Amino acid sequence: MRSIAKIMATARELWPLYLTVVIGAVATSATALLTPFVIARATDTVIDIAEGRGGTVADLMWLAVILLIIALANSAITNVSGYFGDLMSVRLRAILSANYYRKLLRLPQRYYDNELTGTIISRLNRSITSITDFLQTFSNGFFPTVITLLAVLVITAFYSPWLSVLLIVIYPTFVWLTALTSKKWQVWEKQKNDHYDISGGRFSEVIGQMRVVKSFVTERRELDSFRGHYRDAVDLTRRQSRFWHTMDMWRRGALDLVFFGIYAIIFWQTATGQYSVGTMVLLIQLTTMARMPVTSMSYWVDMTQRAVAGSLEYFKVMDEADEPNNPLEAAPSAEVQWVDSDPVVEFDDVSFGYGDGDDLVLRDIDLTVNRGERIAFVGESGGGKTTLVNLIMKLYPVTSGTVRVHGQSVDDVPTAELRREIGVVFQDANLFSGTIRENMAYGQDDVTDEQLAVAARRANAMTFISHLHGGFDTEIGERGIKLSGGQKQRLSVARALLKDAPILILDEATSSLDTKSERAVQAGLEELMEGRTTLIIAHRLSTISTVDRIVTLRDGRIDEIGTPAELATTGGIYAELLALQGSTRKADKARLLRYDITQ
Repeated sequence: MRSIAKIMATARELWPLYLTVVIGAVATSATALLTPFVIARATDTVIDIAEGRGGTVADLMWLAVILLIIALANSAITNVSGYFGDLMSVRLRAILSANYYRKLLRLPQRYYDNELTGTIISRLNRSITSITDFLQTFSNGFFPTVITLLAVLVITAFYSPWLSVLLIVIYPTFVWLTALTSKKWQVWEKQKNDHYDISGGRFSEVIGQMRVVKSFVTERRELDSFRGHYRDAVDLTRRQSRFWHTMDMWRRGALDLVFFGIYAIIFWQTATGQYSVGTMVLLIQLTTMARMPVTSMSYWVDMTQRAVAGSLEYFKVMDEADEPNNPLEAAPSAEVQWVDSDPVVEFDDVSFGYGDGDDLVLRDIDLTVNRGERIAFVGESGGGKTTLVNLIMKLYPVTSGTVRVHGQSVDDVPTAELRREIGVVFQDANLFSGTIRENMAYGQDDVTDEQLAVAARRANAMTFISHLHGGFDTEIGERGIKLSGGQKQRLSVARALLKDAPILILDEATSSLDTKSERAVQAGLEELMEGRTTLIIAHRLSTISTVDRIVTLRDGRIDEIGTPAELATTGGIYAELLALQGSTRKADKARLLRYDITQ
């Protein structure tokens, strides 16, 4: 339950609402407790009138009026309390969801390399729903139950100590029997949640890549896999539920035996004249009120266990280490004074591995990149080219050594300031749902139509944009699905032009395009690279031949550095690629693919 307490601590501003809900619930319980006394009085009055011992119909009518007033008060308090409870629940959901989202935005890229998008979303929905449902039910039910039980125990003790003893016995017995089931239940619940997370993650992937699924005709396989996880969850639920309800049968059996004793005492003492009929009615109603929370305890325990499991999952994410100096958490500081001198980018004895104990992906990297240079990285697939540029953006921390940008270690400067200095065009255009305007101006404030038009023309995108019905306000669908590959890439180039960062990283954006689209995008890239320091993850020999220097990587180390002309004669990787360029042999083509190179 400590994790639930942590949840409440994170939403301290809701305490006035929570307290209002608790007070309302207690008041509701208090009005409910008055009803049995009025009914008992009415019962005795009816018997007195019937037997001629006094009392009038007017007395009964006044008792009916009192019952009406109590009922109306109960209804009013219940609904007012329910209003504040609903408000508290949705505000708590908003706080927890925003905190979760904020945390996700602070986490390093490494976290997302190990998690499925659908799993993250599934965990968010399940955890927060279980927590908010529990807290709302707890506030509405726990305190009224405590008040009711204490009142019932005191009242019944006044009439018969034995009744109170039996009522007191109920609760520890029921809780003990419930506790026997809890540990085993939690294990099954964790296994079920794992199946839900895996299936949810896969579901999200399939929906996002439906074209691939349809083109490879894997609908049946994906459906069978999805059903398999839910089938396993059903099997787990069958065992879990059978065990739970078997134990619940024993709990309820014990409860029935105790209440048998309670009713037997009440009936016997009424029959022997110790209680009036009204008193009997009063005690039966009070003990029934005491029984109701016990019978609903299974539901409470179930909700509590789900909430505890959900809160553990929630805090597992919240306890992940943040990305150092991340834009959301970095302390306010003066604007970074970048050094306007060479080298612009520097790797000083840099080594990197993705995790503790993992093999190093990069080893002993020493490299300087000067202002305005175009540098191409060439190496086998998985050889560390993309990792190298990711270190510049501080998407991952180096294992050893130092990466410097404008003379400053990337570890020492705020991440936001660093990434503002770097523009990126990815191999796969990464666009969001929304309009062309929103995607081009992503991350920029107050971008005018004129600026959009200039960037679009320079990126060779204005022609197709002007032919769209909505122009810059055209909706492009999820990930830009309504646009062609070339159009999406030209938008990503225009976006980088608007950012106008002095350092440019190109995960070559033309490698998967047709010839016509490639020419259009390449023209935009030439505009983008003008006057910028550019690092290119090379996928085409035509691009490599026009750069200032080539850096070849072999087994995570720099193998050669030189101009295209220099490396063409050394017999290294670049020379080998040139030799393979015109070959039609399958083995040679396969060799090119190993280097992520297309002709």
